[in-house]
Amino acid sequence: MVLGLFRRAPTPPPAAIPAGQRIYAIGDVHGRLDLLDDLLFRIDADDRARGAADSQLIFLGDLVDRGPDSAGVVERVRALAGSGRKVRVLMGNHEEVFLKALTGSAEALRFFVRIGGRATILSYGLSEDEYNALDFEELAARLAEIVPAAHADFMRGFEDRIVAGDYLFVHAGIRPRVPLDAQQGGDLRWIRGDFLDYRGDHGHVVVHGHSITDDVDQQPNRIGIDTGAYQSGRLTALGLEGAERWFIQT
Repeated sequence: MVLGLFRRAPTPPPAAIPAGQRIYAIGDVHGRLDLLDDLLFRIDADDRARGAADSQLIFLGDLVDRGPDSAGVVERVRALAGSGRKVRVLMGNHEEVFLKALTGSAEALRFFVRIGGRATILSYGLSEDEYNALDFEELAARLAEIVPAAHADFMRGFEDRIVAGDYLFVHAGIRPRVPLDAQQGGDLRWIRGDFLDYRGDHGHVVVHGHSITDDVDQQPNRIGIDTGAYQSGRLTALGLEGAERWFIQT
């Protein structure tokens, strides 16, 4: 009887997604259409090789800014979502600021430019000469003209969080010890240290981007897959099926 007091607690089963599903979660693209097309090609090959499943793509947000072709990335993902393929997209902090800049606010535009929005603006066809000639008020008005309404509407429909089985997908992370239904959008899109440093159980394994690491940041309670594609050339996807997980990179 005494020996029973020292038995180890049973090991919990590994995190898994529902049977029959296959998920490919894609990290921060940041305007690198070239890398996105390469990664999608690799994902398609992997998906075919693994056989039939209910496959879907989940983009973790930050499609735009910093890299050279944000407009092309938004259009590619929008086309994928409209093709009948299962595609879901999370709202990143860069999409949040981009949408605020599209309201015509010069103040929001200043912040947008500071975090990499200049490259996005140029990708929508504005020349460098015109960009440099306009003040922020003029540039805000011009931006609203050159970004297609279809792109703005598409981004407004991006989600805050996605749950699949034992996994939670968000852009940046969550506030530790706060129930999922009480999480704030600002934390889901902007949080860093309080989330990254926390080693406790979140109730789900959290899959996120936002915070750049040289390679996949795989912890017991979270998996970070922002490998700094816009500067490193390495765009990462996490594959999930049942309790299996794997990574695909450019």
